[in-house]
This record gives sequence, structure tokens and C-alpha cells, in this order.
Amino acid sequence: MLKGFFNVPQPVNEPILNYAPGSKERELLKQALRDARSAETEATLHIGGKKIKTDKKVAMRPPHDHRHILGHFYMGDKSHVQQAIDAALAAKNSWENLAWEQRAAIFLKAADLIAGPYRYKLNAATMLGQSKNAFQAEIDSACEIIDFLRFNVKYMADIYAQQPPVSPRGSWNRVEQRPLEGFVFALTPFNFTAIAGNLPSCVAMMGNVVVWKPADTQIYAANLIMEIFKEAGLPDGVINLVYVDGPEAGEVIFNHPDFAGIHFTGSTAVFQNIWKTIGNNIHKYKTYPRIVGETGGKDFILVHQSADVNVAATAIVRGAFEYQGQKCSAASRVYIARSVWPEIKKLMIDDLSTLKMGPVEDFSNFVNAVIDERSFDKLAKYIDAAKTDGQVEIIAGGNYNKSEGYFIEPTVIVANNPKYVTMCEELFGPVLTVFVYEDADYEATLEVIDNTSIYALTGAIIAQDRYAIDKATHGLRNAAGNFYINDKCTGAVVGQQPFGGARGSGTNDKAGSMINLLRWVSPRTIKETFDPPKDYRYPFLQND
Repeated sequence: MLKGFFNVPQPVNEPILNYAPGSKERELLKQALRDARSAETEATLHIGGKKIKTDKKVAMRPPHDHRHILGHFYMGDKSHVQQAIDAALAAKNSWENLAWEQRAAIFLKAADLIAGPYRYKLNAATMLGQSKNAFQAEIDSACEIIDFLRFNVKYMADIYAQQPPVSPRGSWNRVEQRPLEGFVFALTPFNFTAIAGNLPSCVAMMGNVVVWKPADTQIYAANLIMEIFKEAGLPDGVINLVYVDGPEAGEVIFNHPDFAGIHFTGSTAVFQNIWKTIGNNIHKYKTYPRIVGETGGKDFILVHQSADVNVAATAIVRGAFEYQGQKCSAASRVYIARSVWPEIKKLMIDDLSTLKMGPVEDFSNFVNAVIDERSFDKLAKYIDAAKTDGQVEIIAGGNYNKSEGYFIEPTVIVANNPKYVTMCEELFGPVLTVFVYEDADYEATLEVIDNTSIYALTGAIIAQDRYAIDKATHGLRNAAGNFYINDKCTGAVVGQQPFGGARGSGTNDKAGSMINLLRWVSPRTIKETFDPPKDYRYPFLQND
């Protein structure tokens, strides 16, 4: 085994390619899209290094072109979940005893593979499978996942380097960071390929073994991530990728004595049910499982009367409608001072009139399709209700069509009531609700924002008045785990803005930081005494 205190490469954020007309990256990405559309992918389960097929094949289709088939994935069942757990536990001893720098090298190589030969293929998979435009795919399935892998290696090294500052003469104090005792379940969402790759990989990086279940609507890209991990040298059984029904997976995993933790991104309701299930089964486990989750959001932008109206309008349009409002951090409710509302309203309507909507293959489209028919139907229902409700007015959008793809027009609702349903409930789509408040009611509006939603993920204040900014920063301190000043409420960058929220938005363990990786180790303190006592008697026991 190698000996040495190794310095890992200093991470820097991956540069974002712009895909401008005439650029090399634009043509390479378009070719990758053509290649992906012209072939059918077969996504197998990956268990213990084996590619497993079942007798149930499910078609994978672009949300913006649901008549086209990208390929099929093989749906597993409870038996495959058990196989994945068995494979993980079989791999555990060798993996956790592998030198940490060897684990680091695997994930650094995966980052370089994504930055290089797989960049356009993975971006194309994300664009087609999840209906992201070129820029949204680039910041996700290229830059963010690369950043996660590289920065997490640095955080891992920093964690291992943290040692007790004092060892008195005659002894040596040290801390060992052990992987968890058992396996970890990674349950990942559809909306970010980077999150889907990070949740299992950062856990494995710390010496753990993983059973990974992605969302069905993200399998097209998840399968490719697994192939990249394998090419990077990930040993068999360390991460096992299964496609199964959620309740079936849970029935096996949450009853297993070796269940050691869950890394989750998804809905609040699902996460709360998982937490309840783990609590009810706590007596079955060898240890108390780590429960880490980032869940829902009802993210806000607050516009003060001192705001730059152009900054406000841009932050709102980008924050609400990039990736069809399907980011956990997307702006969903906006509070605007009455004095600046007329100008901002005009700027927003003018901007929205220029947004093109359509398939991702046309790079001029800003807006693409929502993820699936269930999401489409839910959003259409809210829009239809708003059209007939006298409390609100739709000032932009309001149309939808699913004949070819699941297209929802960017829609802006103005509500007279700050507690109107679309100001409170998470919609997860391109539907934004605005409440116009009186300038004099600014401080009262802070309380309304803080008390309206169960969530506390992201929020933003747009203002030039520093006293107003200070009041919002303090008054909304518990309303958002990521708070933005004069910017949209989306776009957290690994290493710059660790991401996560509290309240109904999760455990706030901050993906993209050392905080998250600390959840996947169990420290052991070791004290070694070089010349230990040989007599139980202390000096104070001696006679005067």
C-alpha cells in the first residue's frame, strides 16, 4: 500500500461552454443529439458488476416528443433490490479498506471523462430524456456534476486531515473517519443529472456501498452515468443501479438490518413517509440510519420599491421559467412593491412575448416540455382553475398542449390574496404567481413570506436600499437555506453556494460542501498512550 500524505488537485469550477452559433461545441452537441435520436438505448440494471435484464421493458421517450422512443429500460422488482443489497455488502470490505487516494482517483477520472469524451453525449442524454435546453444541460450534466466530483474529493481529503489539535506528551490522539456500517440507499430525482450522479457517488467516495434508484424519467442519463463510473474504474458492487417501483424498493431496504442511511432528493411527502417508516423500523437496524434529504420548495422573490426594475424583471423571468420551473429552487411566488409593479409588469410581458417554446433540438427555444403527462395534467388543472377564479388574473401565458409533447406556456398569475393556492402550494412547473403589496407594507410582507409556506429552500430580495436588504436578510433568515441579494433564486454553484433548505425543504445538509460528506462517515477517536501507568494509586492518595 502506498504511504504518504497526499495533496489532491485543487478544484476549480468547470467553465461553462456557451454553444453560440458557429462554435465547435454547438456542432458537437448537435451531432450527439442526432446520434442519440438515431439509436435505441438499452438500460439494464447494474448489480454487482452485471448488467441484468428482466422480462419487463419500459419505453423511454423525450417529454417534448413523446411519440419518439429513445430506448427501453428493464424494470426490476423486490428480488433485484435484495440482489443489489447483497452485492453492495459483498463489496463493502474491499471498498472501505481501499486506500482513500485510490477512491479519489476513480472519481477524479470520472470528472475528466465527463469534461472530455462524454460531455456532449451526457448533455444530449439530459436534453432528450429530461427536456433541457443546451445551456440548462451544460450547467447541469456537464459543469455541476464535474464540480461535485472534483470538489468532493477535496472535501474528503480535508475531512481526513481534521485531527485533534492536542496530544499531550506521552500520548497520541487521532481520529479515523469510518464509512457507515451497512449500505446506503440513494434515491434521486428527475430534474438534475448532477444530483442523480452526486447522491450515490459522494456516499461511495467516503468508503460506503450504495443501492441507487433514479427516477424513471431520468434513467436515460442515469444509465450513462453508471457506464462512466465503470469506465473510471469503480469496482463491482460499490454502486448498484436498480429500476424498481418506489414502494417495492422501500419494503426491502427499510426492513433490512444493514440499512445505514438514505441520500434523497424528491418530494416532501415521500421524504416524510420514508422518515416515518425508518422511525417505525428503528429497532430492526444495527445502527441509527443517517437520513439526508433535500425536498420541496415554494421559492420566493421579494421586490422592494428601491429595486432596479430591469434586474427584477430578469431575475423573475429566469428564476421562474428556466427549465420550465422544474428546479427545486425555481421562483414560484413573487412579491412586488406597487410603485414599481407597472414597469416590471411591462418588462416581464415584453420578455415573455419573445420566449420561444418547443423541442430541445432547436437551440432557439428557451422553454421546453415539462417532464411527463402527470405533471402536465396537474399544472393544466391549476391554470384552468385560475382562469375562472375572480381572485386572480392571468396576465401572460395560460395555454398548454400535449399532442406532441408536454408543453405548458410560461404563465403568470396575479393574485389579490397572498394566500391564494398557487402562492402556497408547490407546483413544480412554469407557473408563477405575483402578489402586489403596498410600499408601506414592506415589513408586514416579510412576515407574510415567512409564514405562507411550509418550505424554506431558496429566496431572493431585489433592492437598492441597504436598510431594506438588511431587514429582509434578518426577517427571512429561516425562510430560505439559500438566500440571494439582487439575483434570481436559482443557480447555486458547487463550492460557492452550498445548497439546501430546512423546514419542509429538507435536512439542509448542503450538497456541494464538506457538510454533506460528513454525514457519510462515522468518526472513531483513538488515543494511544506510550508509557501507561502501572499503579492505580494517584498522588493525592498519599499520606501527608
